[in-house]
Parts: sequence; C-alpha cells; structure tokens
Amino acid sequence: MDFNLTADQQRRRDAARKFAEQQLAPGYRRREQQGGIEPRIRIQMGQSGFIAPEVPPTYGGRGLDRLTSGMLVEEISRGDFSVAYLQVVGSLVAQVLVENATPELAASWVPKICAGEEVVGIGLTEPHAGSDAANPHLRARRDGDEYVLDGTKSLSFAAEAAAAVVFARTDEQQSGSKGISAFLVPLDLPGVTREPYSDMGTKAVGRGAVHFQRTRIPADHLLGREGEGFSQVMKGFDFSRALIGLQCLGAAQVTVDETWEHVTRRQAFGQPLSKFQGVSFPLAEAETVLSAARLLCYQTLWLKDQGAPHTAQAAMCKWWAPKTAFEVIQDCLLLHGQYGYRTDLPIEQRLRDVLGLQIGDGTAQIMKLVVARQRVGRALAP
Repeated sequence: MDFNLTADQQRRRDAARKFAEQQLAPGYRRREQQGGIEPRIRIQMGQSGFIAPEVPPTYGGRGLDRLTSGMLVEEISRGDFSVAYLQVVGSLVAQVLVENATPELAASWVPKICAGEEVVGIGLTEPHAGSDAANPHLRARRDGDEYVLDGTKSLSFAAEAAAAVVFARTDEQQSGSKGISAFLVPLDLPGVTREPYSDMGTKAVGRGAVHFQRTRIPADHLLGREGEGFSQVMKGFDFSRALIGLQCLGAAQVTVDETWEHVTRRQAFGQPLSKFQGVSFPLAEAETVLSAARLLCYQTLWLKDQGAPHTAQAAMCKWWAPKTAFEVIQDCLLLHGQYGYRTDLPIEQRLRDVLGLQIGDGTAQIMKLVVARQRVGRALAP
C-alpha cells in the first residue's frame, strides 16, 4: 500500500477543503436553523465532482477510486457535516442503481444524483425497529406490470428526496432477509406522504418517515432479482460505512485543529494554555486516535478498490470512528470552556451531529456482530 497521495488526489482534496472552508463552513449553523441544504449547494457539489465521484463517467460520475471518494467526504465534512451526507448517500444509492437497476432506470437517475440535481434517499429501516432491518413491515405485492407498496420507511432527506431505494417483503413464505426485494420508488406518486422527524442533530438532513399507501410503481423499478434484494444491495453498505467513518473524522479533525489554535492564543496563569500538559496531552491523544481511525477507513476503501474482502473492516469503521469522533469533539468542547458550550462556536453542533451516526446506519452492537461473524462464522457468533 502506497501512503503517498497522487497529484490528482491532492488536487481534488485541496479543492474540497477550499470549498468546505469558503462555501460550507459559514452557513453550517444557518442550514441547521433552516432545516435544509440549499439546492445551489447541491448543484455546486455536483459540478465540482463531489457527489458519487466513483461512478463511471457513462453515468455522470468521474470514475475515481473509492479511496479518493472517501477523502472528499472527509474534507466536505470539515465545513458542514450534514452536507457531507449528500456524498455518502449519493455514493451508496448510485452504486446500488448502477449495479442492480435496469440500464434505462440507472441512466435516468444516476446522472441526476451525480450532478446534484436530485436527491435519492435509501429506506432500509422502519420506525418500529431500526436495527431489525431484515424484518420490514413494508409490503410489495405484484399486480400485473406493477408492484403495490404499503408501509412506512425512515429516510434521510425525507423532505426533499425525489425518489428512494426501499426494501420491502415480497414473499410472505420466507422469513428474515430472504424474500425481501429492493425497489426504486419516485416519491411524487399517489399514495406517498411524508412526516418530518424532530432530531437533536443533523437537522439539515431532514430525516423523516415516508408512508406508502397502495402506491403503485412499474415492475421494472425492481432492483436485482425479486426476493434477493436484501443480500444483493446490502453489499453496498460496506462502502458507505467507511465513508461514514471519514465523515465523522472530518468533523472531529477540524475541531482539533481549531482547539490547537485556541489553546495557543488563550492565556491562563500568565502563559498559553498549550503549555499545560492537561491541555496539550488530550489533544495529542486526539491526533493519535483520529490518525488510527482514518487509516482504518482508508484501508477499507483501498481493499474495496482492490476487489478484496472488506466487510469486517467496514464494520469496524462504522462503530469505532463515530464513537472516537464524538469523544474527541467532546474533549475539545471542554478545552474551550464556556466558549465551547455556547452556540457561537460550531463545536456543540458537531457534537450533536456526530452522535447520530452512533445510531443511524448500523449501531455499534450490530457492527460488532458483523465483525464477530466474519471471524468465527454465524454458527459460533452471537
């Protein structure tokens, strides 16, 4: 593994950091208050190649490696944690569509995702049981050349998504992950209603519930084979879990950078705070654990680029990086004293935002179960 960045990777990462600092960071708090991301930001992200950049150019992407995609997520998150969701969700959904949708359906939607013209969400979990994703209440019944959907899904970007990839049970004779199919569902169809959630963080993402009542979709909106959607599409989550790890680390790293600057300027007892071991040592520890978590995420994406197994590493990224990022941001908040507790600084907002990814997209307990099963198999794991 070569730890040096290529000239192209460095150029793209620098461009993403500049965009984050100049275009995103000044509006971080405002987007939370407004509860949404401006469409112009999405378009700028798309024009810059920051959404699903690993998608082949034939579908509107840049054809980049996954490692570079992860670096871009990390940089975007330094400016606005919620805006980075556009890339995380965009990359996941675009990959699912390219690999599982009909060529016509993929060609219709994926270029719009990459360009930032449309947001397509992913509805895996449901309000009744977040972690029990293999037992959805959403049902899809075949009726001629259509499927009829009834049920509810939880969704990021529920307020503004034009469509969503959803998982529904199509075979009542099967249990667990068997008999579940995946569909692309436009959200402007009859029978679709939306219900916003009131979350403590990532308010700009606009999470909510999407209800389907006798919603009809064309049969060709089935993704992959009927009854096998869960196992087919879930493979894409190994990729997004590493991206989520870097999303959290980006928010934590910029907070550490700001805290180093704060403790070198802030005076106490006649000298800078950085002169005290009780201040500098926690920051040194933060740099260490963030570097280790970042390398784990990079390794996971590198393995994916090589076509090598990476399920266990992806699960490690998903449980450890959000936890580490939260703890680091909390320590930085305390080192800022009363200033950190105030809403004048972005630290408290980052703390709330990062906390959500210790829950969403797979809890730590589920991720540790994945790791255990990869090591000893399902028969011997919990």
